[in-house]
Amino acid sequence: MTFGLIILIPFCIWLFSCIRILKEYERAVVFTLGRILTGPRGPGFIFVFRPFEDMKVISLRLITLDVPPQDIITRDNVSVKVNAVIYYKVMDPIKAVTEVENYDYATSQIAQTTLRSVIGQVELDELLSDREKINTRLQEIIDKQTDPWGVKVSTVEIKHVDLPQEMQRAMARQAEAERERRAKIIAAEGEYQAAEKLKAASEMLADQPVAIQMRYLQTLVDISAENTTTVVFPLPLEVLSAFMKARNQ
Repeated sequence: MTFGLIILIPFCIWLFSCIRILKEYERAVVFTLGRILTGPRGPGFIFVFRPFEDMKVISLRLITLDVPPQDIITRDNVSVKVNAVIYYKVMDPIKAVTEVENYDYATSQIAQTTLRSVIGQVELDELLSDREKINTRLQEIIDKQTDPWGVKVSTVEIKHVDLPQEMQRAMARQAEAERERRAKIIAAEGEYQAAEKLKAASEMLADQPVAIQMRYLQTLVDISAENTTTVVFPLPLEVLSAFMKARNQ
């Protein structure tokens, strides 16, 4: 009986060490005598025949990687600090284990070098205005480099662009000048439209002399409605011209 317990207890311990339960998002890459003989195992209950088999668990969930700020000089020689965020996931657990030692660290390093390389090839205006195009280019380059590791990079987003104080002040002055230019253009367009309306009104009044008299009477009505001590009577130019002709004669 004692001998049976001595055998049974270690066997139970060994049996429990061979049993693993993997979650829905986990896969196990099993090495049998150092070689991979089957595909990834899981999820659920799996049995690992120790010590002849060993395994490494890989998560298939989407991973968020924060790329630290990088000091970069753009193509137009402006020094900026740029950081980004990368979303990727493991598509092939076997490649992620056998092709690279640490796919998280390797993806981070590839992201940093690619970010410096791509931003260094664009100008500051393009970096600020056409960020979506740069994000797509970063995603394509990084994804191509991580594909042999079984890692799929789905999205790359530039989070923040930190400009020097001198450049921020210069951009503020440029924006202010642009706003003043637009304001002047809008004011000039308003004056032009008002002049066009006045021209059309003068042509209409010239074709209809009765309209001038009606406008004159309306003006007198408006003046009489106000409590003023001084009344100005507008006279048509034809009346004044008649007096000038009489004076000359």
